Amino acid sequence: MLWPGTLIGAGAGYFIASIPGAMLGALLGQTLDRRLQLHSWAHLRERLGGRATLRNDELLFVLLGRLAKSGGRVVEKHIEQARQEMRHLDMSAAAQQRAIAAFNRGKSGRDSLRGYLGRLKTQPHAAEGVLRACWRMMVADGRVDPKERELIVLWGRWLGWTPQQVQALGADYEPQKKPLATRGGTYQQSLTLLGVTASSDPEQIKRAYRRLLSRHHPDKVAGTGASPAQVREATEKTRELHHAYALIREQRGFR
Repeated sequence: MLWPGTLIGAGAGYFIASIPGAMLGALLGQTLDRRLQLHSWAHLRERLGGRATLRNDELLFVLLGRLAKSGGRVVEKHIEQARQEMRHLDMSAAAQQRAIAAFNRGKSGRDSLRGYLGRLKTQPHAAEGVLRACWRMMVADGRVDPKERELIVLWGRWLGWTPQQVQALGADYEPQKKPLATRGGTYQQSLTLLGVTASSDPEQIKRAYRRLLSRHHPDKVAGTGASPAQVREATEKTRELHHAYALIREQRGFR
């Protein structure tokens, strides 16, 4: 791959001192590319515009932020899903702060992501992990907006996936919805689902919710060699846990 600094250095060097100058310029430009992490012309434009290039641990959350915003506005369920991804990745406090900043950066939609995603083509496991996290964000609010679907198909193509493969992956996260309960009886059912009672304090409820999410997370189930049907069941269980926790928080008035 010829990176922008390399090309600019080679061109300037050739103009100044012909072939020897081009070789020296290319070497200096390559050093600049590596130091500034310039992988494409889009990255160069970002740096010239005062925007830092994305670290590997920031890219995912830029994608999630853009997905959350693409449907029109970011809602609490999107934010909670981003927090869940941080917990799933066991991020340190500093990494979480970078992830939050990246999520907010993603909402602006100003980053050119093709070059970043293109680098993951040679890392199939990482590429799949990114797409799965994107699907989880897409269904966090209970629906998939057409703009969100267009984005994930586009990103999948940049990762080397066909639209059919991306849609097939989504089958793990778009199961047939089962009616959770009518509004009148939901609170008690939600308490039962989380294994808590009406007298449990908020911290107990949060711990129960996180413990159950960790146990039923689709990625964790998939890692045990489970069948696609079992992964879909875990995805539906996770969705029910999200709904139950949100309803309990609303009823009890805590964040």
